[in-house]
Amino acid sequence: MAATKVSNVRFEGNVITTTVTASGAAVESWLDEILSVHRRRLHKLVVGLDVEWRPSFSRAYSKTAILQLCVGRRCLIFQLLHADYVPNTLDEFLSDPDYTFVGVGVAADVERLENDYDLEVANAEDLAELAAKEMGHPDLRNAGLQGIARVVMDAHVEKPQWVRTGPWDASSLSDEQIEYATIDAFVSFEVGRMLLSGYY
Repeated sequence: MAATKVSNVRFEGNVITTTVTASGAAVESWLDEILSVHRRRLHKLVVGLDVEWRPSFSRAYSKTAILQLCVGRRCLIFQLLHADYVPNTLDEFLSDPDYTFVGVGVAADVERLENDYDLEVANAEDLAELAAKEMGHPDLRNAGLQGIARVVMDAHVEKPQWVRTGPWDASSLSDEQIEYATIDAFVSFEVGRMLLSGYY
């Protein structure tokens, strides 16, 4: 079985438990836990979603390396590029229209997942559009996650360039990459949860 690592990532007073894995079985276990813990609110489940890939400084296409999902203080970093298999339960989870997958520029991430791994996301909401509409700030349509998090959550998200443009296709991710990927997905979840529920 592919290696699995569980890390605790701290952000703004929250401790986020992150499962980092290339194991399809570990992904199935993570999804089982999420569906069990949140069984009473599955009809309105919000999931932070993001993907990363190794930046290409030429015209060559770089395949999606990792998928990040976050619900509450539980995050998953699935190393798709090194996966032993992609479980059907992941496909079923992503394609459930009752779940809302949120992120900044999420349409491009959804397109990548479909093109690279034949994974379909049924219901995705772009946080920039959502924040602009819900908060009455049209300028937020052009904001990144940092700007949106500042306005909605009053949170400071650091996105170091050297981590952002790092080797996301590595078989073993660094602590800095795990922290970066976790915080991106967690903040997407929190912003989405707040905007969709009206608590901001």
